[in-house]
Amino acid sequence: MKFQPNYAPGPTDIRENVRLALAKKTNNPDFDKEFIHYYHEVSKKMGTVMGTTNDVLLLAGEGILGLEAACASLTEPGDRVLVLDNGIYGEGFKYFVEMYGGEPVVLSFDDRQGIPVEEVRNYLEQDHHFKYATLVHCDTPTSVLNDVSQLCPLLKEFGILTVVDSVAGMVGEPIDVDQNQIDICCGGTQKAISAPVGLAIVSISEHAKKAMATRQTPIASFYANLRIFEDYVEKQNLPYTMPADQIAALDVALDNILQEGLEAVYERHAKIANAVRKAVEAYGLSLFLTSDASNTVTAVSIPAEIGALQLQEHIKEAYNLYIATSLAQYADVILRIGHMGENAFPEKVLAVLTMIDHGLCDLGFKGTGNLGQLFLDAYRMENEY
Repeated sequence: MKFQPNYAPGPTDIRENVRLALAKKTNNPDFDKEFIHYYHEVSKKMGTVMGTTNDVLLLAGEGILGLEAACASLTEPGDRVLVLDNGIYGEGFKYFVEMYGGEPVVLSFDDRQGIPVEEVRNYLEQDHHFKYATLVHCDTPTSVLNDVSQLCPLLKEFGILTVVDSVAGMVGEPIDVDQNQIDICCGGTQKAISAPVGLAIVSISEHAKKAMATRQTPIASFYANLRIFEDYVEKQNLPYTMPADQIAALDVALDNILQEGLEAVYERHAKIANAVRKAVEAYGLSLFLTSDASNTVTAVSIPAEIGALQLQEHIKEAYNLYIATSLAQYADVILRIGHMGENAFPEKVLAVLTMIDHGLCDLGFKGTGNLGQLFLDAYRMENEY
């Protein structure tokens, strides 16, 4: 398989010290009691990054496992669940709810802007009989960012548990789980954390634990059952064989983040995102969103006469670089530039924008100036203020 540098919105590149952690020998995680302590310590470190003292679990699976496990563990047959939808992943929660017998009520909004808090409040004043609500922090197909700091406390005002998909937001955008009253927050190692694909991250509040413990029916899954981890430290037993190498790699990736400092990481992502978007517009392309965009990914509208899919394929073949388009109805409309985690450094973004510039020029687009240089100019301005 030919290696192609990747600037999709995840999986991201991983730093060399993280890669080397994967290569180290590990003890047998099924029998080594010290591993249980290590797993617990890495989980707490993950909680520090997420801003929570709640229990954090590291599940052996890609980030979507966390979303399914949250729904599987909370949902009982007939439960009404509010699905806040302004994007493909936001709507997708309804399938997990249905899978476990719940009744999803989908409240849909324009996918070109963040979920409007006051409209949600107006809705809840009329109907708030829901066990829990789901929402996505950053819905990557369009890059839209939802304000969890306003939405989650609002839902809690009405006694509704909150489940947040922050797979593509976490570390690139503040999540502050405890401050924002998030009951179950889901993440993944392969995005802005910049660890290898393979672990789903789930934090669980005491309210969420109580809801699981007082169910009238058993959870209809083993692997997607968050309760199987209960009291694992006291019992000195994890429910299945954990990928020790993945946890070791995550440990090092978290150290990288904490050494840089969370605020510095957020600032780095913001400066990169702002410079990319200013450069794209100065070049003569349009952003898919005019506001409420995540600092982890930029969605660029590609002229119909070129098409995002053709541009993607041309750049891959001509320049050996992989850039993502979007999904569903936006597959041939949006080109997505991932600038999260280890991909959110100016020299790396300069490289990808230069290749996009070449690809567009090859296909007949006449931009204003050089996209890479426009980015450098904008980034320089970001650092002067």
